[in-house]
Amino acid sequence: MPVILYGQFREADLETRRLLQQGALAEGRAVARALAPVLAAAPATLPRLPAELAPFADARMGLKLLLRPAASAGSGGFYYVAASPPVPLAALEAERARLAAQGVLDRLDQTCAGGEALALRTTRPDGGEEILTSVTPVRTPFGCFALVTAHSASRFLGGSLGRPYWRTPEVQAALVIYVAMAGIMLAVVYGVRQSLRRFGGLARAIATGDPGAGSFVARNTVPELEGVAEDFDRLVGALHASADALRRAAEDNAHALKTPIAVIRQATEPLKRVVPAEDARGQRALDLIERSVDRLDGLVSSARRLDEEAADLLSVRTRPVDVAAVARRAIDGYASVLAGRGLRLDLDIAPVAAAMATEELVETVLENLLENAAGFSPPGAPLSVRVKAAADGVDLVVADRGPGVEPGNIHRIFDRYVSLRPPEHQSHAAHFGIGLWIVRRNVAAVGGWVTATNRPGGGLAVAVRFRAAPARGSGND
Repeated sequence: MPVILYGQFREADLETRRLLQQGALAEGRAVARALAPVLAAAPATLPRLPAELAPFADARMGLKLLLRPAASAGSGGFYYVAASPPVPLAALEAERARLAAQGVLDRLDQTCAGGEALALRTTRPDGGEEILTSVTPVRTPFGCFALVTAHSASRFLGGSLGRPYWRTPEVQAALVIYVAMAGIMLAVVYGVRQSLRRFGGLARAIATGDPGAGSFVARNTVPELEGVAEDFDRLVGALHASADALRRAAEDNAHALKTPIAVIRQATEPLKRVVPAEDARGQRALDLIERSVDRLDGLVSSARRLDEEAADLLSVRTRPVDVAAVARRAIDGYASVLAGRGLRLDLDIAPVAAAMATEELVETVLENLLENAAGFSPPGAPLSVRVKAAADGVDLVVADRGPGVEPGNIHRIFDRYVSLRPPEHQSHAAHFGIGLWIVRRNVAAVGGWVTATNRPGGGLAVAVRFRAAPARGSGND
């Protein structure tokens, strides 16, 4: 914007200069026409030329008269013969040399006609500045006269004549104002940026469960962000309150639904004893009731599990966690369950692998992955568990030797309530397709991601990437 404005104002200034120069040239021509009879009578009138110039000169404009006699040739033949107000000879000589250097005298020497506008700044003997604004030639039998008009730089409307536009007082004042405004803006931006950085640090501290994290309002130093800080504090409070409400609702709903399910289950026991074994229709009805009750019980448990997981994610507080240690501990507790199903573990766990998460979250992710892999693995098949530290995170991979997943459906296995378990891998318990969905949601909540690929030779590998924990001394992640 400043560059565009500078260009626009510079164009306007150039047009103003052009008009001023044309006015000065017209003024010089008018004076030259008035002096033409006196100049035509030269050399007799030469002694009284200063007096003839005086009526046309004033405090705003001075007049000087150059002459190149007809007997002379070349720009070097010009010399001053009169000036009003009077000017010392040394100053006139310096001015004549400057006109010669600018080529003005050469052009007059060739034609002694026409005239041209000037914009040459010179210094007067009193120290003030003046602008040579025009030169008007007058041809006479005696020689070529040249009338030079000079205006005071302080009184002439075109005070910018003879200097670059960027050096004019207006532009330099505007530059000072712009630099001051830019400095103020940078200071404001810096203050806002520092407050936002403090907000970010506080958000990370709250996420990691730092009890001394404080509030956004306490860390804000910019008055304009006070409302934002208050909104952030209310948001954090609302999230924690929502998490508590979800947990209570999950527990209350599960309790309310489990009671009638238990009553139905107990009520079917006498019916099983009453209905004869040969009554195929009655036995089928009882079997449907039992299976429906089992499914309903599973749905209630799943709903409670989902609500509790959602509550945990609303207030998840990540911190550096050794995923390798958590995995070893979880596998030790799960090994007996897998052994009871005739499965064995193939482990490749690094000594240490620190990531940003929570121990409970890592255990939940690993248990769901193991449960999913165990459900698809044939007896005696190995389950592979690998934990490895990477450059930008920690990899947790659980792989099985089951049937794998059709390539067209592999993107669906992380969707909620999607179960692609084939009939031969169905157990007596219902599967509602939430295990891998919980894995993806939990991992995403701590900034990681999860992928699944079919293994060569059969089986599925599910890979989880957790964000790396910051090095010691680098602060919160």
